[in-house]
Amino acid sequence: MTEDNLYAAGRVDQDFSFNDRVAEVFDDMLERSIPFYRTVMDCMAQLLVNRLPEGATLYDLGSSTGTTLLELTRRMTAKKVHYIGIDNAPAMVAKARQKSAQYGKSEMLQFRLDDITRCPLPDASAIICNYTMQFLRPMTRQVFIERLYRELSAGGILILSEKTIAAAGRLNRDFIEQYHAFKMKQGYSELEISAKREALENVLVPFSVDENIAMLRHAGFEEIEIFFKWFNFTSMVALKQP
Repeated sequence: MTEDNLYAAGRVDQDFSFNDRVAEVFDDMLERSIPFYRTVMDCMAQLLVNRLPEGATLYDLGSSTGTTLLELTRRMTAKKVHYIGIDNAPAMVAKARQKSAQYGKSEMLQFRLDDITRCPLPDASAIICNYTMQFLRPMTRQVFIERLYRELSAGGILILSEKTIAAAGRLNRDFIEQYHAFKMKQGYSELEISAKREALENVLVPFSVDENIAMLRHAGFEEIEIFFKWFNFTSMVALKQP
């Protein structure tokens, strides 16, 4: 795993994008930037094992380097599942395919280069959208969620993880400080943290938990629950009616 030192010099030449340089270090970036990343993956696997029928099709939208689906194949060995990852960044899809082949999973996993806001999702029993929607333009998110609801089969499951903002201003600042401390413990310097925050400023736009739940309800989901939360990181599950 290549170490993430993209912002070690503290320079920000351009906004954050999922290019070749990011793809090369993305796995390390995730491990060091997403609190309880593996724990959330364990929770997702348990939810999916409980809900998915045999032969189900599972989509990961914004699948990046394929880590989520690769890890799920390890955690869901008792289920026969068709795994499909979709991403619009060529560098990410190429890396996902490379890793899939490296671990002998090419027959189990498909990684497609496509636009997650438009591409068809046939026979979708489950859709994962992990830290993806926060990169979509805010005005497009409601339509996106509504499309996912339509594409899901009856009784289907949507898993959504997002960086969120707290409605209480003072607490939101406290949460940001806790995240800052977390990244410092992962080996990032003050300079790196500041530079990456600047690079993401106009790219990653978080919503509050309430805003995300409101979008899910408006789309038609009635059963919605948060299954993991750590300060300003939230994972939730929503079920489509059978």
